[in-house]
Amino acid sequence: MKTGVLLLAHGAPERVEDVEQYLTYVRSGRPGSPQVVEEVRHRYAEIGGRSPLLVWTRRQAEALSAQLGMPVFFGMRNWHPFIAEVMPQIRESGVERLAAVCLAPQYSELSVGLYIKRTEEAARAAGLTAEIVWAHTFHEEPLLIEAFAERLAPVAGNRKVLFTAHSLPERALATGDPYEREARATAAAVAARLSLQDWGFAYQSQGMTEDQWLGPTVESCLDGYAAAGVREVVVDPIGFVCDHVEILYDIDILFRGYAAERGITLSRPESLNDSPTFTAALAEVAKRCLAPNG
Repeated sequence: MKTGVLLLAHGAPERVEDVEQYLTYVRSGRPGSPQVVEEVRHRYAEIGGRSPLLVWTRRQAEALSAQLGMPVFFGMRNWHPFIAEVMPQIRESGVERLAAVCLAPQYSELSVGLYIKRTEEAARAAGLTAEIVWAHTFHEEPLLIEAFAERLAPVAGNRKVLFTAHSLPERALATGDPYEREARATAAAVAARLSLQDWGFAYQSQGMTEDQWLGPTVESCLDGYAAAGVREVVVDPIGFVCDHVEILYDIDILFRGYAAERGITLSRPESLNDSPTFTAALAEVAKRCLAPNG
């Protein structure tokens, strides 16, 4: 049986000029307000005008393909290459069993759940007959924890460490969604791996909507640290697996500036990006899906 892997990522614009169209995809066809569009354009301009998400996702797919010795495809939910654009390639490859792995370690119906929906829709539309086996979560995959720990160890020292994950609307948890539990479990596992004594957890990158978003926010934590006399903080975004605007702007520019105004030096570990240990983690996740009883 011919097997393969499909990696799925959020997608991001590669030019400032594409931000308005990108936000339309994010909002399921509803245009963003002029104020939101302008703010997001500003953020992309501040990180050089483009997101490196596509570059890193392609490298992750290539590394995983080399390690597994099988085809690895990748598709984006909100930008090119869209999941639907990749499906004909998968169909033509002759793959019969496909491991589908979202590049988001923690499961939420509002994130991973949407990837599943879009992928299944695209597969039906493309006439794909391959069996798709989902890795719904890999938040405690040992090699994922090791990859995060490898990146964090050189900068943690005796500093306060604040782990972060992308915030979601609070309504996401109303029906028992496991996202918060899984995000905190990833943070706790990395902290335990490095025997950290002084660490916390917060949500970052709350959306520009009227929803109530999960907290605490990074800013509120930094306020508390400043009041307690903390002068060095390491922010470790364990909900993300590569550089993109939520890392390069939200942490490196927004939070770093916010911290500096309060007398705190803020740093972060290198993102997983093309970490060989992260590649090995993805390989283990994919192999479990592709096993006879996966």
